[in-house]
Amino acid sequence: MGLFNFFTQEIAIDLGTANTLIIWNDKVVVDEPSIVAKDIQTGKIVAIGKKAQQMHGKTHRLIETVRPLKDGVIADFQSAEQMIRGMIKMINPGRSLFNPSLRMVICIPSGITEVEKRAVRDSAEHAGAKEVYLIHEPMAAAIGIGIDVEEPMGNMIIDIGGGTSEIAVIALGGIVCDKSIRIAGDDFTNDIEEYMRRQHNMLVGERTAEQIKIEVGAAIPELENPPEDYAVRGRDLVTGIPKEIIVTYSEISYALDKTIAKIEEAILSALELTPPELSADIYKTGIYLAGGGSCCVV
Repeated sequence: MGLFNFFTQEIAIDLGTANTLIIWNDKVVVDEPSIVAKDIQTGKIVAIGKKAQQMHGKTHRLIETVRPLKDGVIADFQSAEQMIRGMIKMINPGRSLFNPSLRMVICIPSGITEVEKRAVRDSAEHAGAKEVYLIHEPMAAAIGIGIDVEEPMGNMIIDIGGGTSEIAVIALGGIVCDKSIRIAGDDFTNDIEEYMRRQHNMLVGERTAEQIKIEVGAAIPELENPPEDYAVRGRDLVTGIPKEIIVTYSEISYALDKTIAKIEEAILSALELTPPELSADIYKTGIYLAGGGSCCVV
């Protein structure tokens, strides 16, 4: 069995719309943005992850940046395969004596279709996986938090990612009821872009809007420990010249209000479907938030 393990590399991948994480030997060894940069003429990958993100919105006509996943599922099959392959190489770049066979566990949204599941499985296999196991994101989040999912106890997980928000009630090792909506962190970013354009007559890029979300994103206009005001640079839509303005967490909470309300509706819808005994458990245990998008909602 030891020899078998020596020639088998087991990894877990959270293939996200915004970021991809790879866990190996119980550690997060890769945490990179889910983006690739490619040469338009040759189709060759120029950069993956952080390097590609630095190019995003700044490329010339011969290079394009591609986000292979949209709404939690693969939108560009070839780019996704190359991205997975490139990120697996980041695990142990010095290894060259042999290539162990890969056994992968990959997180998928709970509302995914069979066709979308097959796209994930095929991309992983083309990237070198000999065995592929799929696990729903809320279940993976529950295990990661440390919840004993096998217990006859109801736990509600809300996983707000980049492309999807997954709401699930878990008990006895399975998902009892769930709600998956394609409203999440990317929508927060779009809301901020739109708000800056409408309220400040200022055009900002996707990267800048995401940075605003990270620095001063909030769900309510009054916080006990508020973040400091953030300086935003972009293009003035009236004069066309660059300018800088200061934004506060209060106005960003106003910008995100409608999208957060939609996530709240989905949570209430999931609670309505929950059996009464599990509802009693949730009242006692509370609700668990996971995913990068939840940092804005807390």
